Amino acid sequence: MHLNESVLCATAPSASGSGPGALSLHDIQTGTSLASWKQTSAGTHCSAVVQSRDGQGGFMLAAQQDKSIMNVYNFQKDQLALKIVLPEKLTAIAVDPRGKYCAGATAQGRIFLWEIASGIMYNSWDAHYRQINVLRFTQDAAALVAGSEDSGVSVWSVPRLLDESLQNELPTPYCNLTDHTLPVTDIVCGVGSFPSCRVLTASVDHTVKVWDLGSKTLLTTFYFPQPIVCVVWDPTERLFFAASADGSIHQVNLFRQREDKYSRAAMEAVGGAGVGEVLRINEIDPRDAKKRLISVGEPVKTMAISLTGSMLLAGTATGLVHIYDIASHQLLRTLSSHKGMAITHLSTMLRPPDLIGHISLTLSSGTAGDARENIPVRPVAPFQRIRDAKAREAHEVNLVLPHNSAPTGSFFSYSREELIKDHAFFVQPSAAGPEAAGLSLQSRVSELESEVTRLREQLGKAKGINDVMWETVVQRIVAEGREKGQEKGQGGSGTGEETAEQADGGRRRKRNRT
Repeated sequence: MHLNESVLCATAPSASGSGPGALSLHDIQTGTSLASWKQTSAGTHCSAVVQSRDGQGGFMLAAQQDKSIMNVYNFQKDQLALKIVLPEKLTAIAVDPRGKYCAGATAQGRIFLWEIASGIMYNSWDAHYRQINVLRFTQDAAALVAGSEDSGVSVWSVPRLLDESLQNELPTPYCNLTDHTLPVTDIVCGVGSFPSCRVLTASVDHTVKVWDLGSKTLLTTFYFPQPIVCVVWDPTERLFFAASADGSIHQVNLFRQREDKYSRAAMEAVGGAGVGEVLRINEIDPRDAKKRLISVGEPVKTMAISLTGSMLLAGTATGLVHIYDIASHQLLRTLSSHKGMAITHLSTMLRPPDLIGHISLTLSSGTAGDARENIPVRPVAPFQRIRDAKAREAHEVNLVLPHNSAPTGSFFSYSREELIKDHAFFVQPSAAGPEAAGLSLQSRVSELESEVTRLREQLGKAKGINDVMWETVVQRIVAEGREKGQEKGQGGSGTGEETAEQADGGRRRKRNRT
């Protein structure tokens, strides 16, 4: 099985106008076109993709830049799968890494949050007072970050936005990052769970800032010669690339080499001093400044880094996709099939197993068409245009369970005969065959039954002896009580006669005296 890396690019009409755009999937090694989905014109930060995984096919979302429509495509068909009517025209969208929620932003600074499988609008609020240019989810989908034309960056807790008890309250941001002075153009969320992750923000004010969401503080500011249009971060957070509209791409290393007090080479982190630290790119290391600069010669609209972290992809405003080697900055190849259009989105992924017209990467045998039929597409429902409490309470989600054509054995298919054989084998090992083991088990059961019968007989005998002993003790106690009572009665009568005699003698003595 060969896992081929591919690149998904979205195009839109250029300023001169050249017809509608498209979504295209290319092989990153050869540049050949694998598939294409036409009749879509998504602007910058208005495209999102959910990859095929966990036995379900992925999909692509493209918010149209000239109308309040969102097109939905999947990898199994080259046609439009669903057209969603939106409440407003969106200027930016984002889908969380798990493909459960979609966030959309408008030119008025409003953000919508939908559940993709049900289409329920969970929240809608005014996040900024000017147009929102970019939306990003953190890697664990616990926070949503928005950058706006008002130079502000707001961070929102997704669990609080989904909390049913807070639906009637105005959402409050986790924090506001307000150190930029001009519109924010791009945001990149680093690795790690929220809030222990870092965020890169780029702006027209010539700066790229590194933020720590845990402490809600600014770590470092990098100042560039030109306004920054887009940034991309290495997966290991060792370096990032910042592109400007004049076609220059700057590589910024977040580490540098120095000599310690023993004159030994050591590596140290760059920046981290806080608000007061501004690192000017051309002044950090003037000797290597030109080595870290890539001159494209055309306005750069978007960038991406390959899954291996070895190639940089840059999409230009003229429809070209340049692929550079990161280590040497050498141009490896250029994809020119979209010349005349503007590249608005670039992302790298493994070739989808359910891609139309290509061999499936599944382990099951059969043709590619059979494989696509066995891989259900993740459900996408039309998005609600207004918030509906009844829909949230019902919360109906359509799920497509994958078909399992090859049933696997389970514990519940364990037959009674196999259980008896295994029990006899492990509890009473025997050199004889399984039949002898079964006989020995039956004999053991008979022995236990006879032992139970014998114990019951002994219990009956013991009970009879106990009853006899009890009766004997009771009768003896009763007899002793009777004898003691008779003795007391005889002693009482003798004492009375003596008393009477003494009384008679006393009366005689009194008569003689008189």
